[in-house]
Amino acid sequence: MIRRLYRIYRPHLGWLLLGVLLSLLTLLANVGLLALSGWFITAMAAAGLAGAGMNYFGPAAIIRGLAMARTAGRYGERVVTHEATFRLIADLRGWFYQRIEPLAPAALQGLRSGELLSRLQKDIDRLDAVYLRIALPILVAGLGVLLMVLFMALYSPRLALLNLAFLLAGGVILPLWIRRLSLAPAVRQVRLSSRLRTQAVDTVQGLAELIAFDADARQARAFEQTDQAWQQAQDALHRAQSPAEAGIGLLSRLALWGVLLLAIPLVRDARLDGPQLAMLALFTLAGFEALLPLPAAFGAMGETAEAARRLFGIADTPPPVREPARPRPPPQQGELRFEGVGLRYPGTERPALTDIDLCLPEGSITLLQGPSGAGKTSLADLLLRFRDPDRGCIRYAGIDLRAFDSEQWRRRVSLVSQHAPLIAGTLRENLRLADPEATDETLLAACRQAQLDGFVANLPEGLDTWLGETGTRLSGGQARRVAIARALLKPAPILILDEPTEGLDLETEARLVATLDPLLNNRTVLLISHRPLRLSRIDQVVRLREGRISG
Repeated sequence: MIRRLYRIYRPHLGWLLLGVLLSLLTLLANVGLLALSGWFITAMAAAGLAGAGMNYFGPAAIIRGLAMARTAGRYGERVVTHEATFRLIADLRGWFYQRIEPLAPAALQGLRSGELLSRLQKDIDRLDAVYLRIALPILVAGLGVLLMVLFMALYSPRLALLNLAFLLAGGVILPLWIRRLSLAPAVRQVRLSSRLRTQAVDTVQGLAELIAFDADARQARAFEQTDQAWQQAQDALHRAQSPAEAGIGLLSRLALWGVLLLAIPLVRDARLDGPQLAMLALFTLAGFEALLPLPAAFGAMGETAEAARRLFGIADTPPPVREPARPRPPPQQGELRFEGVGLRYPGTERPALTDIDLCLPEGSITLLQGPSGAGKTSLADLLLRFRDPDRGCIRYAGIDLRAFDSEQWRRRVSLVSQHAPLIAGTLRENLRLADPEATDETLLAACRQAQLDGFVANLPEGLDTWLGETGTRLSGGQARRVAIARALLKPAPILILDEPTEGLDLETEARLVATLDPLLNNRTVLLISHRPLRLSRIDQVVRLREGRISG
């Protein structure tokens, strides 16, 4: 995991190292401030008791400098580390989207939308802990402990070794123990958090159906049970991490007593003086500040590793379509031909398509009919290269579709899918998915062709009307007509209409078909429908049954 994240984080290595440097300087300034203040106060008191003079300007200036360095370092560390974290999260989101975009829709069909949202949002947010909560504290603590032990060794190697032993106990043994206690509840908390978000999205999206079938109370109980389990995992995680601060506090006091027991004889033997004893005692206490974030850092490893496992589990999924190493540009026009095409979905026994031989001449209209589950939509998915066939091939102008870059190929195809998905946005934003540069006049013309002009005219905000999440403010027929208008806006030579009149009344269907009829000329059209449509021209009718072309 660390190696993969490092490759993603490497462009921001300068920011990351600057954050470590500022955090280290802040730590050393704080430790030095406390230790030097102890020495200065004790030295001033000793000079006063002895009636001796002392130059206090130098130490006072250093103390003021350390105080300003601590304040400036803390501010700079916050700015730099959070800037680095935001950059990392932004890059991680882009990296993850680049990995899942080739998987859609075929390889993501097994994931519910709430689960995918949880991984895209919350799991990526958890990975900010890799730098901010894990790597940064560990690196700063390691470097800080090394420098502090070397400094103490200048006065006494025995004191340095004793301090090192307690620092290792607080910085390694205690955090590893905390990590062991935290691992199981951290993993459980991540999984339950994802389940909670998934149930929330499912509940909101299916609320009307839940109420209609009197299942809303049952869904609410399931949601409450998951919430209670998540809270229990949170409580267990907090209990596992609660001994950390007390443990470091205890070790710091024991280290202080140990240093005093070893240093007092050195003062008696005149190997140390009184101000140096005070300085080393406070230096020992202040040094444990470097260890305070470590138990939380080690405890976050389980949660972060689980989040990374979930992300990489999707990112490592092989795409259902393999892109060519040297793609050929798709021709502008050509004949479509299916040659011995077969397709089987993973985990199924019966193939979805078997030995499909079909020719769609350039500029022709083909009506594809068959009962539900016959393989009609699977045929359209292959044509769009959402999947590649297991057997046979599909050729366009004599060239196998697998020779084309899938994104470039889809620019040749316009689709009205069976479910007519709409984005959460305005009518204008949904239509401009097909043509981002389309003017309002062009959009309204497409609406007229899709029999939406009367509907748009009655909208108070016209094209700027908000359609709701996945178009929930529209009826099924209205959503279908928006999808048709969007498909007509795309200047593609191939048009797939999957049940274009589903959800429309007979009168609207007749008007839509009459409007569509002249618009289908000069395009290769694959029309998928359960029922016959009264188009003036249908060049061929193909019937599918159980994945095969029937006579």
